[in-house]
Amino acid sequence: MFIHALLMPRPAGAESAPESLSGLQQRRKRVVLISGLLLLVALLFSDALWPSGSILHESSEMLGYALIFLCIAGRSWCSLYIGGRKKAQLIEEGPYSVSRNPLYLFSVFGGIGIGLQTGNLTTGLVCGLFVFAIFSVVIQREETFLISRFPAAFATYAARVPRWGPRLSRWQSSEELLVRPRFVLITFRDALGFLAAIPLFEVVEWAQGAGWLPVLLHLP
Repeated sequence: MFIHALLMPRPAGAESAPESLSGLQQRRKRVVLISGLLLLVALLFSDALWPSGSILHESSEMLGYALIFLCIAGRSWCSLYIGGRKKAQLIEEGPYSVSRNPLYLFSVFGGIGIGLQTGNLTTGLVCGLFVFAIFSVVIQREETFLISRFPAAFATYAARVPRWGPRLSRWQSSEELLVRPRFVLITFRDALGFLAAIPLFEVVEWAQGAGWLPVLLHLP
């Protein structure tokens, strides 16, 4: 309800569609920041059921590394196609030919990767679901905009390509691609924030081991 209340559309007529979409992105960033901080506070006092240095603990962290780097690379790849074009045209090529929201799909992978830095699978799942919930609300708002802007084209696109996907058999891409470097760099810069989880949880793990942070909950 907290996420839904902050991200749902304002009353009709309060602002134009493009401005509303921009406002949604700003609100989405604030919700991610606030909710992420609250989740971090909870994670400060939990730890993996298996000890640090064990195969399961280290494997979880390594899988998390892979998912975080996949997120960064995937989001940057998506921005090659959609950077600066979301309001102007309906993008149906490249990653957007197999999923209507590939950039957000890669963000979910990043969320799972962040959670896995704790060394337990439960936190990875919780963080992934957290990111999924936020972007599910964002997608509802964005699709409302796209339906109003490209009614017939979006209906055809939505019937062919899944909301999350990916449906790889639908892949299509043109031989040439017009890239706007500024938007690619902005997306890449924002995605680098996922890397902050790696040193952050190493510090948390050290503080817990030193007895500075009490462990109130052990998660598998």
